Amino acid sequence: MQPSENRPSTPRGPVDASAVPRFAGIATFARLPRLDEVGRADIAVAGVPFDSGVSYRPGARFGPSHVREASRLLRPYNPAQDVFPFGAQQVADAGDIVANPFDLEEAVADIEAGSRALHESADRIVVIGGDHTIALPLLRDIAKKHGPVAVLHFDAHLDTWDTYFGAPITHGTPFRRASEEGLIDLTASMHVGTRGPLYDKQDLVDDERLGFAVVTSEFVEEHGVAAAIERMRARIGSAPLYISIDIDVLDPSHAPGTGTPEAGGLTSRELLRMLRALSDLQIVGADVVEVAPAYDHAQLTAIAASHVVYELLSAMAPTADASGDGSADA
Repeated sequence: MQPSENRPSTPRGPVDASAVPRFAGIATFARLPRLDEVGRADIAVAGVPFDSGVSYRPGARFGPSHVREASRLLRPYNPAQDVFPFGAQQVADAGDIVANPFDLEEAVADIEAGSRALHESADRIVVIGGDHTIALPLLRDIAKKHGPVAVLHFDAHLDTWDTYFGAPITHGTPFRRASEEGLIDLTASMHVGTRGPLYDKQDLVDDERLGFAVVTSEFVEEHGVAAAIERMRARIGSAPLYISIDIDVLDPSHAPGTGTPEAGGLTSRELLRMLRALSDLQIVGADVVEVAPAYDHAQLTAIAASHVVYELLSAMAPTADASGDGSADA
């Protein structure tokens, strides 16, 4: 990808930790420059501090700032993927997309408009939520550019239910609405890490009809991560890929700070390994949602989420052998 007229030819990386201590300064994601400081970016990291769509414990509106704070310790070189995610591409923190906290429909419109505006300054966006409601407006914007996309959805829950208290748009319904609106590729989408009780067996029938295959947490336990990756990649194929990660896909021992925790989840190591296996695919966007700091302990959830975003940015880098760290940090 050639630099645009407004994008620096050499990416600007994180603040140098040998010159400015990690605990000092404004907490942008991974201490990256702000988008307004670089003009244009290959990837923008943006927050959506919104949680008015939750059905149980609130607080994910504070997730973006919590994850940014925990991301201060991230470093420029990713040895697991052999890539400098901030040197191979310009990554910048775009701040937050603001959404109406009192009106769900208006909030969804706000988020879609904010995503569309941000795409004028960044080729791709990785969003930190916020609750999972935000996936619907983000997919609406993505589909306008790419058409129906494969959705790889990491979550304890299906999120393809119909309504809550008659409301069609909540954090438990985004992928049903996305399927009904033709935003997703019905032949290439998948849930990973689902587990726990459902309302009815019909939930699984409806989910399959809506276009999703499933790799459950139990499947990963019984067959291993490699088998799960094989199923994921076979399902996605070469389709444009949107990755949506609810942090509750992790076991509560790894991510207690979330709104609807379920026992028996993935480990952070398993999730990171799965994301690394996607680096050669056409990832067009991503979100990491449902981090609720009020329920977190010692930043466990925020640390996990910050590393998830880091692995996504690494997987989205142009080449696995790109050089240049964009920073003197070590």
